[in-house]
Amino acid sequence: MNSNESMASPQLRKRKIQLNLKEISAIQIRLNRIEGQVRGVQRLVERNDYCDHVLTQIAAIHNALNGVGKLLLLNHLKCCIIHRTQQSDEEKNVVDEMLEIVSKLIK
Repeated sequence: MNSNESMASPQLRKRKIQLNLKEISAIQIRLNRIEGQVRGVQRLVERNDYCDHVLTQIAAIHNALNGVGKLLLLNHLKCCIIHRTQQSDEEKNVVDEMLEIVSKLIK
């Protein structure tokens, strides 16, 4: 558990991601591809390959991770935040949470 998770309230830690099977499958495919790309970068480094090739692959991994993050953020905005604002009068807290999540994603 990282420091952000340990600081989160127990209520926040209990929340589950709300994805359908198609979305889960798409994310798993992307993550498997990213895992393969990381292994490829490890091989390039082990072979002492040209830095430009390594950096190109790192950029591809970064972009792929951003894509996964965007999928999760869109799902969060569609499902979680809209649902929570409809159920409570805590719109400000929900907006603050959304802004914090966007800030983490675009660091």
